[in-house]
Amino acid sequence: METITHTGVSPDAKWIAYGKAVNDLLSSSTAESWNRELWTMFSGFMLAQNEMGRSENLSNTYFSFKELLEFFERVERIRKGK
Repeated sequence: METITHTGVSPDAKWIAYGKAVNDLLSSSTAESWNRELWTMFSGFMLAQNEMGRSENLSNTYFSFKELLEFFERVERIRKGK
């Protein structure tokens, strides 16, 4: 029996829709390209710190960035069947 959430969408349908949205996003480029773009954005952010002043959340930003890089690496391994 399928459980329906308060939104009227089954949990499985929600995960399938979420997976499709992620697939659509990630299929627009390779993991290597995503990682290069992330490094470009993060590098720009770090350079801007001199002008904007140091961010109190810099360590959180770094770890979020690191998690994004790891996410794209995992996606690439999944894509390659590893």
